Amino acid sequence: MCGNWKTLSSDSMACNPSNCQSNCHGNEEKAEVVVGEEYVSANQNQNLCIKCKTKEPIGGDEGRMFCIECFRSNLYGKFRLAVTSHAMITPTDNVLVAFSGGPSSRVALQFVHELQHKSLKNFDASRDRLLPVFGVGVAFIDETTISPLPSHDINRAIQDIRLIVSNLGPPIKQLHVVPIENIYSGDGTNRLKNLLDAVSDTTGKEDLLLHLRMLSLQKVASESGYNKIVLGLCASRIACHVISATVKGQGYSLPADIQYVDSRWEIPIVLPLRDCLVQELNMLCHLDGLKTVELLKGPCSGINGLVSSFVRILQEENPSRECTIVRTAGKLTPFHFNRIPESDDSVIPLATRRRQKRYNLKPNESISSESFCTICNSPLNKSDMLRLSNLGSCQTSSDSFGAACCSSCRFQILPKDPSSMDHFYSLLPQPLVARAKHSSYDNLSLLREQIQDCLLSDSEDES
Repeated sequence: MCGNWKTLSSDSMACNPSNCQSNCHGNEEKAEVVVGEEYVSANQNQNLCIKCKTKEPIGGDEGRMFCIECFRSNLYGKFRLAVTSHAMITPTDNVLVAFSGGPSSRVALQFVHELQHKSLKNFDASRDRLLPVFGVGVAFIDETTISPLPSHDINRAIQDIRLIVSNLGPPIKQLHVVPIENIYSGDGTNRLKNLLDAVSDTTGKEDLLLHLRMLSLQKVASESGYNKIVLGLCASRIACHVISATVKGQGYSLPADIQYVDSRWEIPIVLPLRDCLVQELNMLCHLDGLKTVELLKGPCSGINGLVSSFVRILQEENPSRECTIVRTAGKLTPFHFNRIPESDDSVIPLATRRRQKRYNLKPNESISSESFCTICNSPLNKSDMLRLSNLGSCQTSSDSFGAACCSSCRFQILPKDPSSMDHFYSLLPQPLVARAKHSSYDNLSLLREQIQDCLLSDSEDES
């Protein structure tokens, strides 16, 4: 009987869902349900946009965290922050957007258009209409005469570009299709071809062509009344430039090329897409249906092509590589011309001035870089300035021109044979020749003072 009692007692005391009177198993089931709901909710949040948390992300490495609306808003926010923080575009400006047909310049053109369109809406809605609307023009450098592509393909691409600009809507934007040989006075087609043929180094030829494009942009901007040039250079392109410039021995001038603003030119250059990756820009063009003209983009070889391939591999291994390269190079001290020059702020309304958050970049005060390479316009380092100070001993204009070039241009662009220098000099466009004469005669006394200060500073450091 005792045994039966023990068995009965053991069975009756055992807590299970069928005989439990305290409902503890019910609580466990409810707990399991609650935990399950939280787990499902967590999984759902992981599959939602990290910004709005209501829509699914678009997928892919560039948009894996954002939905379509938030992805576009985030990219436009980078552009808008760069523009406002560095006073790139003000209501009184007339900006020229350099358009090549690729995704970077396409997004730059689209964002500048949207910024102008919003300014126009605010102007129309304002009672007093005190804030003017900045002007926008578009420039395309036509390289038909030196391109290996068939002329009819390039003409068709130019027609596509005209259609892209005309479809932007109001305000109407003027398109400047500028043949690159226009940097010469008169017919410069043969001189341009002979100039490029005179450069034997592949990398040097690519770099010289890049400098000639900039001269063309400066020329059309100056003649058409624009006061700023917008380039679509993004973080991916800048990351490649950081490495390639280091390889070419351009480390001293590197900080000048990677800032948001570059005012060493007659018409300042601004880079509003400096914080955007080319993968993001490609995705935006795909999502918004922004038409691009990739036909005009030729493959790069030499150092530039190798570096681009190398950086692309790094980016595939780690999507943050390009940003890391740009951030690291951004720690270099910028030059005094890496900000918008001070202007008469009285012409800009007070409300606009208050909205502008101008970063006070610390200029490189130790060496005032007012002397630049006659080809690439890079600031000259100490050794280049020492060579330039001896221009008085040069006998010919071609010798003066070569002495005023940076070490990278002298190695990659100038002819190796000194006897060929006169012929090379005769093929140069007038803006490059004028820059060399300016360096030769106007800055010699300043150069000597700078060099003496540098040498005195070095001797004090050694002591």
